[in-house]
Amino acid sequence: LLLAAGWAQAQVAVIVNPKNAAATMTADQVAGIFLGKSNTLPSGATAAAVDQPESAAVREQFYTKVTGKQAAQVKAVWSRLVFSGKGTPPKELASSAEIKKFVAATPDAIAYIEKSAVDASVKVVLSVD
Repeated sequence: LLLAAGWAQAQVAVIVNPKNAAATMTADQVAGIFLGKSNTLPSGATAAAVDQPESAAVREQFYTKVTGKQAAQVKAVWSRLVFSGKGTPPKELASSAEIKKFVAATPDAIAYIEKSAVDASVKVVLSVD
């Protein structure tokens, strides 16, 4: 069943506010923000990164495909950064709908949602299959 579930995974879209100057971002740029290695967007603005809830399947898929790490490994990275005072993890919101609403209202926000949930209120800067 796990193998079958792997084939049925949805595409993930990394999104920003439509007013953000970034047209595209690389997986490395996005991974840097979500792993605490960078806190700036290509525009130079400080990124307001937003995460899916731990229970969301899209979260595991995003981290595996974009950072090459499982969600549990990412949690460990952030635990070390927070403990050492070197970072604050992305803000966690309850659903893709809430995340999309936050990104649409926040000029420097960056997040990820299922590609099927994208609409004109946000701009896609990276698509992950």
